[in-house]
Amino acid sequence: MNDRIRITAAVFVTVCLFLGVQLGALALVEPFHEAGHQAVEDPEDPTNSLVYFAIILVATGFMLAAFRYDAQWLVRALIVAVSVMLAWFVFAELVPPVATAGGVNLLAAVGALAVGAALLVYPEWYVIDLSGVLMGAGAAGLFGISFGLLPAILLLAVLAIYDAISVYKTEHMLDLAEGVMDLRIPVVLVVPTTLSYSYLAAGTAETLEDEAKTESESESEPEPEADGGDATDGDLERDALFIGLGDAVIPSILVASAAYFLDTATIDVPMIVLNVPALGAIAGTIAGLLVLMYMVLQGRAHAGLPLLNGGAIGGYLLAALASGVSISAALGF
Repeated sequence: MNDRIRITAAVFVTVCLFLGVQLGALALVEPFHEAGHQAVEDPEDPTNSLVYFAIILVATGFMLAAFRYDAQWLVRALIVAVSVMLAWFVFAELVPPVATAGGVNLLAAVGALAVGAALLVYPEWYVIDLSGVLMGAGAAGLFGISFGLLPAILLLAVLAIYDAISVYKTEHMLDLAEGVMDLRIPVVLVVPTTLSYSYLAAGTAETLEDEAKTESESESEPEPEADGGDATDGDLERDALFIGLGDAVIPSILVASAAYFLDTATIDVPMIVLNVPALGAIAGTIAGLLVLMYMVLQGRAHAGLPLLNGGAIGGYLLAALASGVSISAALGF
């Protein structure tokens, strides 16, 4: 198959994975609200964003320390445990409680444990991607109803700046990328460009280290990128694209927040909560993703969140203003 066709197909699949996270988050907004899963007492408090950012810094430092002292198993165990927890939150709201014990939805519990088992036993790329979309939708939905408009916009802005600094200045995301590539955990989305690709057979740390160094870093994990310079045929001859799950989750927080906190220009879509501002945030995120992928495939190193979060915020604000929402209300003041 022609290299450009393969890459175009992989980019399309990447877009679909992002949409899966965003639409999944919108589908979970109402169930999470009804279940009382709002994580903070005052979702309009902008300091919530700073607290979450501090948690990200601590988590990043923990992972870097674990990799430095050969304790990668701690990172893998933590991520798998978080995967099971988020899967439980999602399944508990979406799976009918046809069998219960002690008030626990047994089918939901089995489903969540099955996610963890699959990640431990057979973390092939499609297991990673399905788990990632499930985790991403759950996380974005939870944070979306917990962060009001101003805190959500502030969070996206701060993380975009942090991403740029961590990629272009301190470069510590390169070390993080090298550490996570061979753990095969759902902190990256893996999009093959060939039907025969196997993430399990792709190599271990020695072979993945060079690949990781050519990946574009995101808020937490690597994204596809090539070395600097003009585009060449080699830029298209990759077996898979990698993009950080955080790149899909962070802008999706604003998507869910806009749908939850703005009662305007509602769009009637079955199974999800959607309005025009949220749709604008989705469109802006996808536009930023396409620009990012284009730059990546031109052989340019680039941080993901400045484009993705910037697109989400810009698309949201334009759509909100077009819906008749004032700029102060759109910003959450």
